[in-house]
Parts: sequence; C-alpha cells; structure tokens
Amino acid sequence: MIFETERLRIRYLTLKDLNSFHKMQSNPKVMQFADGEVDTFEGHRKELITLINKYEIENNDFWIYAIERKIDEKFLGTLALVKDGDDDEIGYRFLEEFWNKGYGKEVCKATLEYCKHKGMQQLVAYCIDANVASAKILKGLNFDSVDKLTFDNQQFSETKYKIQL
Repeated sequence: MIFETERLRIRYLTLKDLNSFHKMQSNPKVMQFADGEVDTFEGHRKELITLINKYEIENNDFWIYAIERKIDEKFLGTLALVKDGDDDEIGYRFLEEFWNKGYGKEVCKATLEYCKHKGMQQLVAYCIDANVASAKILKGLNFDSVDKLTFDNQQFSETKYKIQL
C-alpha cells in the first residue's frame, strides 16, 4: 500500500487488475479526457505489464497506482505521479461507474498530503477544458490555473494547473 484515505487505498497495480483496467481504458467516455487511446484487451494487458514493471526501475519517474475501495477491494481507477520536466505531475482516472461519488476529490486531497510528506514542493495537473468535473476538483483544492494549451493536431484545449505544497 502506498497510502490510504477514509474510503480508498492507493496501491501498486497487479495483473489481477487487468479486467477492470481494460474496462476503464476501453471506455471512450473515460478516454475522451485522457491522451490514451482505446485499445484491445491484449494491448491493455501489455500496457499494464509495462506499468507494473516500472516499479522495479531504479530512479523511475513514472508511477501509476491502483485506486481501490477499501470496503470491498474493488478497483476504481488509477492515480499517476509522473515527472514532467522540472514538475511533478498528478493525474487520475476512474471507471465511469465511480464518477461523481467524491472519489476524485478524496484521492487528490490525500495525494497532496502524500507528496508534501515526500518532500515535493509543488504539483501540476493538466485538465482538458471539457472535463468540468476534474477542473472543479483542482480548483476546489486551490490549484491555480497557470497556462492554457491548445494543440493544432488535437481538437481540444487544456489548462495547466499548479499548487505549492
């Protein structure tokens, strides 16, 4: 276990997460807010193995964890803590059936404390502007909007948020 909240546990991904991971990664509604693509079961199996193997890499700066509900150990989604140049970046993704239940805010709030305890000075997050729920979470936790990004080859814009820990 990495850390926990009242209702959630953040832990390493395992191959037992494959079916739920695939369900999440295969949902176009989930992936519309991410830069990942919907893939096949086999593609997601390979992706999950790659993410699991990163735990063993010395000086790894790309950590993707499982978010599970403590009461029934159900996989709800993933939490990302990755190095983005000089920035430490937070990201999260949930299976659609767990949207709008307060899990996003709960995991983000606890992640801020975890990162502060680990000595990080600040966190950034990127949020596609159409993802109103995630933007609300970030603003509610006092992240500041620091940049607007648009991409010629993509049909969306996103905002970069930052918070000092």
